[in-house]
Amino acid sequence: MDSTQNQPRKHKLIEYANGKSLEEINGSVEVPHGKGFWKTLFAYSGPGALVAVGYMDPGNWATSITGGQAFQYTLMTTILISSLIAMLLQYMAAKLGIVSQMDLAQAIRARTGKALGIVLWIMTELAIMATDIAEVIGAAIALYLLFHIPLVIAVFITVLDVLLLLLLTKVGFRKIEAIVVCLILVILFVFVYQVLLSDPDWGAALVGLVPSTAAVAQGPEKMGISPLSGSLGIIGATVMPHNLYLHSAISQTRKLDHTKAEDIKQTVRFSAWDSNIQLTAAFFVNALLLIMGVAVFKSGAVQDTSFFGLYEALNNTSMLSNGVLIAVAKSGILSTLFAVALLASGQNSTITGTLTGQVIMEGFVHMRMPLWARRLITRLISVVPVLICVSMTAGESDLQQHQAINMLMENSQVFLAFALPFSMLPLLMMTNSEVEMGQFKNATWAKVLGWLSVIVLTFLNLLNMPATYEGFGIWSKGTADILAWLTIIAILALLAWTIYELHKGNKRFAAEHHAHPWETVATAE
Repeated sequence: MDSTQNQPRKHKLIEYANGKSLEEINGSVEVPHGKGFWKTLFAYSGPGALVAVGYMDPGNWATSITGGQAFQYTLMTTILISSLIAMLLQYMAAKLGIVSQMDLAQAIRARTGKALGIVLWIMTELAIMATDIAEVIGAAIALYLLFHIPLVIAVFITVLDVLLLLLLTKVGFRKIEAIVVCLILVILFVFVYQVLLSDPDWGAALVGLVPSTAAVAQGPEKMGISPLSGSLGIIGATVMPHNLYLHSAISQTRKLDHTKAEDIKQTVRFSAWDSNIQLTAAFFVNALLLIMGVAVFKSGAVQDTSFFGLYEALNNTSMLSNGVLIAVAKSGILSTLFAVALLASGQNSTITGTLTGQVIMEGFVHMRMPLWARRLITRLISVVPVLICVSMTAGESDLQQHQAINMLMENSQVFLAFALPFSMLPLLMMTNSEVEMGQFKNATWAKVLGWLSVIVLTFLNLLNMPATYEGFGIWSKGTADILAWLTIIAILALLAWTIYELHKGNKRFAAEHHAHPWETVATAE
């Protein structure tokens, strides 16, 4: 007998992991069976909120408000379409996790080689860090605005949110979901309140939801953007790769019997309800941000669309659109609520970003770290570019500092555009597969809309690559365009590699395929 068997296990900082996705919380939440719709929905509600957070993080704010300032309600349709695409992709991600019992990273790695797994892991890590930069900037600016803490110190304080994460890991996953929902409600309340005070033209806002070519026109340019680049900014800030990995993992937190097709069907159904309800809330937040850009401020009044500029604009009565807003603004409540919502948004994204990082590390490279250690490392890395940006602009005017920080946040999103096709395409291929999903494979309508979404989003992201590189302001236009085209070629080559390996992996999987658990039980009966 092995004498070490009963000894307490020593925990290392980095351990091998090739088990269930987010093993500590996998199947940890009990759900009712044979109960009413609302009671069952309540038990399944929560994962959708963690996903929806990514659709209303600080990276979304400037794009929506600037779009409203520049083009009135024209880009409302972009927010609606990108939200509908997000609902479809998140539904597929949740279904993949529930049916296959693997998250998206695990499913990709099971069908591809180690080299590609490492490449996709690094790329997705960069996308998460890009999101983390937006969270650092949002939270640090909120602390500066609310408590007048110098920016450099505020940036370091954001590192301490690891302590918040440590606390949350002790209270249970259901309570984490509840905290996230509360923070979402805070954000929603702030923008509903401010928009209602502004008395917007609701008729024009509804008309703006109708798709039109004006939303993707290359002119006219206003406030430095065209309708097309404004739409691409909104899409880029809305549909993000890490949310697909996250949802495929946390959809598995509900306890179910995988030998019963009815259990799986119930979980898929209610997970879809949960996701769509929460993403509808995210749609309203983004729509309210755009309406805020149109109705709260006078048209074109906000030249500084950084968080600093928006905060100042909510204090500046000459920029506000009506007497009610001006009266409330004098009390300082408009700007204070804006900063509170910004802080809530940053803290929400802290929780989801850390969980996603763990999912992709375990799935792609089979390594696990304690959540606090992972959070500390990624946050410290993300803090570096923000500190460099703040220190380099320390001697410049306030406006220049604000613009530099805003540009850093916007430019960091390039990694999201780079990584998105590598999560969307495998997700679609696997959920379309009868071998993988059995009776739960995508319906024909979902396949058609899925392929249309993947092709259009990939095309738009690649189309916007030259403008993204030019926006860095580091190189000449010619150099930026060359770098953009090299990036596009690299993305297409990597996509071809990914599709080839997935196709080979699927053929191997089909050859080795055994019946799904629920099929085996049905046959035995």
